[in-house]
Amino acid sequence: MSTTEKIQIKSIGLPWICAKDMEKAKAFFHGILGLEIKEENSEFGWMELGTEDGVRLGIGKDSDGSEIAAGENAVVTMRVDDIVKAKAYLEGKDVEFHGEIVEIPTIIKMALFTDPDGNKFQLIQLLENHK
Repeated sequence: MSTTEKIQIKSIGLPWICAKDMEKAKAFFHGILGLEIKEENSEFGWMELGTEDGVRLGIGKDSDGSEIAAGENAVVTMRVDDIVKAKAYLEGKDVEFHGEIVEIPTIIKMALFTDPDGNKFQLIQLLENHK
């Protein structure tokens, strides 16, 4: 492949993050966010959680010397029907949000939050014109 050719990404695979404490991660993603545990392997420090539509999030145990550490990840979005209610619920569970709900009129509402390891996630609510 020459330097002028572009690659073509065919799909996006499993998004995953690192967690310092897998039990805390399970309590947060399963217990608070309500994601279903699809796979769990404590020997390898791995867990996959998912939603009804088949989308999964992988969580790997953070280890010393790893090139990817807890709290260093791309933002993963999580769509909800009512962002105001979802944000209030999560704040009631001591989930830390960074700023207020941001709206791009007629398109989307967004609210950034972090898990116990500092990984960033974003609640999104698609507005009528983009559902």
